[in-house]
Amino acid sequence: MSDWHRRNETTTTMRAAVCTAAGGPEVLEIRELPVPAVREGWSLVRVRAAGLNRSELRTRQGHSPSVTFPRVLGIECVGTVAVSTDPRVPEGTTVAAVMGEMGRAFDGGYAEYALLPNALLMPITTTLPWEILAALPETYVTAQGSLDALGVTPDVKSRLLIRGGTSSVGLAAASIASGAGIEIAATTRRADRLGALAAAGVGHPLVDDGESLAASVRAVWPEGPDHVLDLVGARTVLDSLRLVRPGGTVCVSGSLSGWAIPEFEPIAMIPSGVGLTAFHSDTLAGAAGAPVLQRIVREIESGAYRPAIDRTFALDDVAAAHRYMEDNEATGKLVVVP
Repeated sequence: MSDWHRRNETTTTMRAAVCTAAGGPEVLEIRELPVPAVREGWSLVRVRAAGLNRSELRTRQGHSPSVTFPRVLGIECVGTVAVSTDPRVPEGTTVAAVMGEMGRAFDGGYAEYALLPNALLMPITTTLPWEILAALPETYVTAQGSLDALGVTPDVKSRLLIRGGTSSVGLAAASIASGAGIEIAATTRRADRLGALAAAGVGHPLVDDGESLAASVRAVWPEGPDHVLDLVGARTVLDSLRLVRPGGTVCVSGSLSGWAIPEFEPIAMIPSGVGLTAFHSDTLAGAAGAPVLQRIVREIESGAYRPAIDRTFALDDVAAAHRYMEDNEATGKLVVVP
């Protein structure tokens, strides 16, 4: 019998936010569920906090055809290993987990406990509070992976445009790029959020009103930026390809405006010599992402990066958190603490 079982012989149930069907925030219900039974290749994690993501909102709305309901959502979480089947992550280890079909093919982080594949577990050493740590896995790993995909490096002084700058990933990317000495412009649709961009290290905060962004960008960089990190997604990708300088690159890492570009014709729509790439956080899930996340944690602890957390919610308030996210009220990351 494991130490966890000896200490918790009466712990057989847990509280979880269950998405009962596709619909509005009201379909998220707090329920008492059995603590998942551990099986070979999977370990039980006591969830200490979980970041919220717009992909979960889209799943809740019914835009993820592969997901069946009821389902405990949550594509990421941080916590401690309660029962381990992997000697590399013994009980008591602080871990993060992200993607790998969490909250989609199997129950995710909106719960007090999550049964997760060992391959997803990222052991982390840190002194950060749980709510700070929870804001990092999906957000900062995506930001770092996207900058790497673009070829943004500290030894090359370049110009970076971030579209969707006040999203959690946008603010994280600005924090990382600013620390690397990169010249940054970033967009927001709301003038009252320009200060948040400046605080994240953006030298050129811009309002994107849907009409005059090109003129605003050209006023800063007449030839255009070297790199565009597009977190808005489908609606703005073609425009981003026209904004970047010849020889520059656009990386699509977000889907704030949806998943697909209708009637996309690459030869006609990608300017000659302009690169188009993407980053998906599954690339740095599990063991591949652990060193990246650990380095990010160290930079946060040292004060080099400034995590942008908009608000923390209790598990009971997860429906309100989704409503807040759906209304685009957040500037930065939302976190749920069970």
